[in-house]
Amino acid sequence: MPQLSCHSPFGALTISEDEGQIVALDWGWGRDQEETPLLLKARDLLERYFDGESVDFETLPYRPYGTPYRQKVWDALRRIPYGQTRTYADIAAEVGGSARSVGGAVGANPIPILIPCHRVVGRSGLGGYSGLGGVADKHALLHLEGAR
Repeated sequence: MPQLSCHSPFGALTISEDEGQIVALDWGWGRDQEETPLLLKARDLLERYFDGESVDFETLPYRPYGTPYRQKVWDALRRIPYGQTRTYADIAAEVGGSARSVGGAVGANPIPILIPCHRVVGRSGLGGYSGLGGVADKHALLHLEGAR
């Protein structure tokens, strides 16, 4: 499986591709590095994003592995516009389930940042975040996008 790593404000990130689609983004530097056109494009978009540009991650093809319900939640996350947030309850109202089940799917997102799980917040606060720095990373990503 081709992987390519890059530096970010949150440390090293590694993007993984399988059969021409992005399947994961992990914290840390990957062992094997392979520059494919898709991974180079994803790295370029991430670098521009971290430089404060509003980029369209929807130009990348994705295939996150997960249950049909999680797939529905992740599709809903991809529709949250840059700089905006939704609550777990908002997503539950859109795709079904409960705020808790949405939280479980959001926390299991294998492609964070690119599939913007950081844009989902609790009614009374940020909620959790699966990034290496936890809620501090979520806050920084929202701040980068100018979200309130």
